[in-house]
Amino acid sequence: MSVDPNARTASFPPQPPGHRRSSPAARYLVPALVAAAVAVGLGTYGKLHDPAGTAFNLAGFSSTGAVKSWLATAAFTFALVQLGSALAMYGKVPGLRAPSWTGALHRWSGRIAFLLAVPVAVHCLYALGYQTYSTRVMWHSLLGCFFFGAFSAKMLLLRAERLPNWLLPVIGGLVFTVLTVLWLTSALWFFRTTGLTT
Repeated sequence: MSVDPNARTASFPPQPPGHRRSSPAARYLVPALVAAAVAVGLGTYGKLHDPAGTAFNLAGFSSTGAVKSWLATAAFTFALVQLGSALAMYGKVPGLRAPSWTGALHRWSGRIAFLLAVPVAVHCLYALGYQTYSTRVMWHSLLGCFFFGAFSAKMLLLRAERLPNWLLPVIGGLVFTVLTVLWLTSALWFFRTTGLTT
């Protein structure tokens, strides 16, 4: 038996008579427009902003690059937990019955992954800006902006009504895939270049 990912909203009080539900077009158009605005806004800021060279550092780390890489790795680790819990909730793990706490694990691992990703994005945008001087850096810059746009759309769609069953898994899979490529083009590249340094 799998856990219903939408079970929390099933107990919400019914809408009062006369309440107008959002149109199907608005249900998808608003998240798409917000996603585009977030992605373009971040990219524009990163491109127009003069890179400061550094945004933050933490005691015990040798460089801001090390801080950024370890935070990105921690975010990616929690994203892996979220992926595993999502697969369990949707009954996609053979022989595994999702425990009742799987939904909470899924939500909190996603929240922690996002909170860890925010300082990484701040460092990228403020300290480095939107750069295109190499293929790796170009894709990293582009997908970094896209990630936060797609994440914004996912958060808005979570509260939408009567969505197709496939939509949230597809958007969630897209967000995870983009985060994976971001980690590969930044943290993994850093560790392969400098070693597993702190």
